[in-house]
Amino acid sequence: MTMMVKDPDSRIDFEFDWAAAYPGGQAVTASAWTVAPGEAGGVAVAAAAHDLTRATVALAGGVAGHVYRVTNRVTLSDGQIDERSMTVRVEER
Repeated sequence: MTMMVKDPDSRIDFEFDWAAAYPGGQAVTASAWTVAPGEAGGVAVAAAAHDLTRATVALAGGVAGHVYRVTNRVTLSDGQIDERSMTVRVEER
């Protein structure tokens, strides 16, 4: 699992590239992002997008000293569903 660090005042984009995992030509047809734990002032999804091979999320907020799990769940053109997660640690920078 990937570990990322963000400042609580930053709004920054993160991306998962799904193309390498599915070289058979499948395309991303849907993408959803979740953050756990959900808490007041915690990391939140500010925006999200996807194309045929990548899913991108803009993350905002977060409580300094807290750690969050950000998960991307995708549906592929052949009906498969997969997900990846990353850990986001919030630190004053």
